[in-house]
Amino acid sequence: MPERYEDYDRVAIVTGADSGIGKACAVALAELDLTRLPEAAAVIDELADRLGGLGVLVNNAGTGLSEPFVDVSWAKWREVLAVDLDGPFLCSQRAARRMRAAGRGGRIINITSVHEHAPRVGSSAYCAAKGGLGLLTKVMAQELSADGITVNAVAPGEIATPMTGQEDVDPFTQHRPGVPVGRPGDAREVAAVVAMLASPAAAYVTGASWAVDGGMLVMGPQASALASDSWRSV
Repeated sequence: MPERYEDYDRVAIVTGADSGIGKACAVALAELDLTRLPEAAAVIDELADRLGGLGVLVNNAGTGLSEPFVDVSWAKWREVLAVDLDGPFLCSQRAARRMRAAGRGGRIINITSVHEHAPRVGSSAYCAAKGGLGLLTKVMAQELSADGITVNAVAPGEIATPMTGQEDVDPFTQHRPGVPVGRPGDAREVAAVVAMLASPAAAYVTGASWAVDGGMLVMGPQASALASDSWRSV
């Protein structure tokens, strides 16, 4: 175990960093097509070699679906599971081996979703993948802690990004009655939590899932569909 956690390499790789949360998180940009697995995960080693090390991996690349469970095709199921679960597994393996060999610890941060914790109608494959990634995060945290590598999840709620159909939308102008904060989130609000977890100050934080959801989880998984503020009254 490293004597001081702050000694880890300050090089970071962010998957899926072309837009939204990933772009806001990015301090190193990787255009990574995680549908081409397992070969695509080799980019982790390639980038680490090019950048001279690896101290932080942010598994952000993701995809989803909105379709009844009984209608989801095998191909679509496998696509979502590949990008949202297989990809982080393979990229994290390579990153962890690199960090362990360097002997200076590091950070792995998995971007999951509030649907790591709560189901949503029409999102069977997405929920299965994010739930799996949440538990994978905890196992990785157990196994890698002796190497000074912390592993945490960040679980966003509705964030104004292209994935939620809100590209170039100011979340502060949108109303969400069912969310306690009353609006969608800004990608930079997710990035701020990622940055904290990637910092030396978070050396004693591992195996946790950090919801960045405006309070959505305390309302239930369908909170964003509520049409009025009537729930606020006793």
